[in-house]
Amino acid sequence: MTTAACDVGVVGLGVMGGGLARNLASRGYRVAVFNRSLEKARRLAAQHPDAGLVVVERLEEIVRALARPRLILLLVPAGPPVDEVLAALSPRLERGDVVVDAGNSHVRDTERRAERAADPPWHFVGMGVSGGSEGALLGPSLMPGGDARAWERLRPVCEAIAAVSDARPCVAWCGRGAAGHFVKMVHNGIEYGDMQLIAETAQLLRRGLGLAPAAVADAFEAWNEGELESFLIEIAAQIFRVPDPVNPDALLLDAVLDRAGQKGTGRWTVQAALDLGMAISTISAAVDARALSAEVALRERGDAMLRGARGPFEGPTVDDVRDALYASRIATYSQGFALLATASAEYGYGTQLPEVARIWRAGCIIRARLLDEIRRALGNGEDRCLAFAPTLHAEIVRRLPAWRRVVAAAAHAGLPVPALAASLAWLDTLSTARGSADLIQAQRDSFGAHGYERRDRPGELVHSAWQPAPARPDGSKKPG
Repeated sequence: MTTAACDVGVVGLGVMGGGLARNLASRGYRVAVFNRSLEKARRLAAQHPDAGLVVVERLEEIVRALARPRLILLLVPAGPPVDEVLAALSPRLERGDVVVDAGNSHVRDTERRAERAADPPWHFVGMGVSGGSEGALLGPSLMPGGDARAWERLRPVCEAIAAVSDARPCVAWCGRGAAGHFVKMVHNGIEYGDMQLIAETAQLLRRGLGLAPAAVADAFEAWNEGELESFLIEIAAQIFRVPDPVNPDALLLDAVLDRAGQKGTGRWTVQAALDLGMAISTISAAVDARALSAEVALRERGDAMLRGARGPFEGPTVDDVRDALYASRIATYSQGFALLATASAEYGYGTQLPEVARIWRAGCIIRARLLDEIRRALGNGEDRCLAFAPTLHAEIVRRLPAWRRVVAAAAHAGLPVPALAASLAWLDTLSTARGSADLIQAQRDSFGAHGYERRDRPGELVHSAWQPAPARPDGSKKPG
């Protein structure tokens, strides 16, 4: 086989890049690969000789190794490395060539690169990829967006390597501009929320209800057979059964320092929501929780100081905890899809939300049975607030008493459940016709003359004098 016969090029052979290169090869594509560390590329090719990977020693050689029109996937670290690779490739690319940034790039970087690639004859695509190392190898969920002219060139390759659900590949064109990376960013934000909710639930089962690790695993496994079925619930059940290799009588999870890492995509989701004036309370709480988890020494100090100020966790059952988790999960997905809908309208992405729900059903980290119901609701036009879609709302109402019991009992016991509580507060705020913002508006008008709207004259800005009238010498009030 000559290098000129290669169908696809892969630049960057980390966990995801190496897996995708092998995935492509397993589907019959001839793959040219480049990695900054040449030894890493050679080792991958040697370890998997059946893949027939063609290793090129210099980045520019990957252009010569590919049949025209060329297709090159970039899986290099986000930020300057992507720009460096694009700058090196651009002078060598020709009309019809397609370069796909398949890393976790920031949306603003993708927008800038898409605009820069508008003049050259080649096409640029920002594509989200989810599924971890296993998904990259066996079938991920793919979220391409950007230059629509590149989709027909890219489509058969993506459909060949993507996960499959309901007999259809988990890939769809997500829209114009940076839509692909925006969709992937929101996927990761939902992932943050879901992981935090599951972690809080596990804490309530163990520390609140006193369940042994095996019983927690049993609960998660049982839940995974019903409406909570999802990849994250599945692996949570598995984690609660793994012994510590250093101390086989103990649980490996108990040896893990509870300081959660983050690569920034959850934070980006919150920032994007703030830019659009959107409330994604569960996801924000999850990002905050990860930040607070880093304060290990401070948390240890606080634990010692407040240990005596906690009460018992009384009232909720295991079923109550399950119901609180499911209702909160609806809130998380509702927030994420509302953000996608708003961003698509604001930035002109043209994202088809039912298709997003479909391609997240398999391959990706947040794949869950709930997405089937979400897809149906989105198909009926319910994209403003999925929590109010008839079937999902009915599920929330049925679980609401248990949800309130769980959050209240956790607060009484001093067990932190920021995501469960934020989800409930989000729902309560959205379902309270007259809230507390009237006082906030009055205060703003009082100290800053910002004005306010009267209930009997909506749309008209009014300013009032809010200070009490000064008293007369006889104690009566002067007119204000």
